[in-house]
Amino acid sequence: MSEALNRTETMALGIVLERRKGTSAWAEWAWRPVSVIPGAPPLDGPWRLLREGEGWAHFHAATLPLELFRSDTEGYKLNLSQEPPRLWVVLRPDETGEPGGVVPFVVTASAHECEAYQVSGVEMVETVPMPPEVTALVRDFTEQHHVDVPFVKRERKRHFPKQG
Repeated sequence: MSEALNRTETMALGIVLERRKGTSAWAEWAWRPVSVIPGAPPLDGPWRLLREGEGWAHFHAATLPLELFRSDTEGYKLNLSQEPPRLWVVLRPDETGEPGGVVPFVVTASAHECEAYQVSGVEMVETVPMPPEVTALVRDFTEQHHVDVPFVKRERKRHFPKQG
């Protein structure tokens, strides 16, 4: 039998950003995450060009930890119920001169955690396919730690006493 997963679990993921020729007069390039590289080493120095074609290029832009927490198994369970499961990559504006003017900030498997970033309006949140080895880790972690919390309907308080 395999060792029990920890209460939290972490996996390094390389974030791959795609640069495409912009379609508007205001932006020369459009940037978006397109995939992750499970187990990628830390990226020291500038972004690494992985491949390119006519009008596009893919860069290993950062290596971020995918962190799984016992308190968020409901979000992982919801994500795993989708076909296919996804990872959410959060990009923040960058002032340090990185190629795209954005920097990968967070990667998450939680359908709930990504919502907090989507409402901020500052970050850009995009999904990428969840690779099979990441899906297996998230599924194992969720199966080991998820506890269903029964729904309890609250009774409404009466504002006025009952007339007798």
